[in-house]
Amino acid sequence: MTLIRSWVETANDPDCPFPLNNLPYGVFSTAGTKPRCGVAIGDQVLDVTALERAGLLHLGDTPLLDRAAWNPLMAAGPVVWNRLRTILFGHLAEGAGTRDQIEAHLHPLSAATLHLPFNVTEYTDFYAGRQHAENMGSIMRGSPDLPANWLHIPIGYNGRASSVVVSGTPIHRPLGQTKSPDADAPTLGPTKRLDIELEMGAIVGTSSPFGAPITTETADAMIFGYVLLNDWSARDIQGWEYQPLGPFQGKAFGTSISPWIVTAAALEPFRTSVPERVKPLLPYLTESKPGLYDISLQVLMQPEGAKTATVVSETNYSRMYYSAAQQLTHHALGGCGMRTGDLLGSGTISGPNKSEYGSLMEMSWAGREPFTLDTGETRSFIEDGDTLTLRGAAKGSGYTIGFGDCTGKILPAKRNPFVG
Repeated sequence: MTLIRSWVETANDPDCPFPLNNLPYGVFSTAGTKPRCGVAIGDQVLDVTALERAGLLHLGDTPLLDRAAWNPLMAAGPVVWNRLRTILFGHLAEGAGTRDQIEAHLHPLSAATLHLPFNVTEYTDFYAGRQHAENMGSIMRGSPDLPANWLHIPIGYNGRASSVVVSGTPIHRPLGQTKSPDADAPTLGPTKRLDIELEMGAIVGTSSPFGAPITTETADAMIFGYVLLNDWSARDIQGWEYQPLGPFQGKAFGTSISPWIVTAAALEPFRTSVPERVKPLLPYLTESKPGLYDISLQVLMQPEGAKTATVVSETNYSRMYYSAAQQLTHHALGGCGMRTGDLLGSGTISGPNKSEYGSLMEMSWAGREPFTLDTGETRSFIEDGDTLTLRGAAKGSGYTIGFGDCTGKILPAKRNPFVG
């Protein structure tokens, strides 16, 4: 697909992340206005809540965009999703007859405050990147061998929806229990091994009933869109607590997502197949069409006071071993009802080269190989004041599909109330 031209001239720049081909969905506010639903186009955000109220956007018998969240629209299903996209194309395409009416509802993105774009119902994080799993095995157990189940099922755990925050929200260094290998007992204090995980987040639009498994085709149709996702991780807290039940406090203190939901429709031209299976999957996990997307990803790190950020990793979403549809299908297999607003983290996305690793744990090999930033400073894990940014883009013919930055600054731990 090539660029679809818009009368919003900035949307026609090949490097603009928000062309007419994209139309990502977010929630924004401006000075004196409450948060409402908006669509990014060029360097502007279109107030679609106002469009619906003005009768310029009719999606059904009841309003779907009158809340500061996209959940009602998401729950309405693919037919309505496509209707909205078609109407927006009609209003924003070059030569549109409604330009004068629509222009009144555009606001500069530079003057907008962005909020969490949807109400997160549940959050599940997966461990579905093969290179990352092999790297972690080498680091933690001295062997890249995968767990016996890894090549057969997408492994995951249920996280905390209440800890999901929008890009730009500061994250405090968490407190937790840690134990040194030579210590007799654990201690309580701030994590010393604070890390990121470069992930994509898939957002469930339509629900599935309790007790009913779904197919990969159904799962694919249920996914409304995608965000960048940083699952912040306290590696030392996680290392002490994770056996035998897995992550808990080491993962529960913060998960950042990018502010714009890039729809599955916008990403359709970038579909790509999952890697060749090392071992055959059971039939319920097979897919009838490519399940991943060609999305280039970056991790940037900027110490406090530094004028520029250092790119510390560059990889691609196509490195994943399991697709979001496969993850969703497996999630519902035992009868778990999936709900509108469920968020699925892909798992850390790493490639075969060190420059493609998606966590600092891998980049520094658990602190044994510190890396150097452009400032000359070295890092093994995140220090207070550091800002971490994830970026993602799919490149078409003359256009770019972007997500907006997923950024978080680490603040010092809050006062420990359990010490004098």
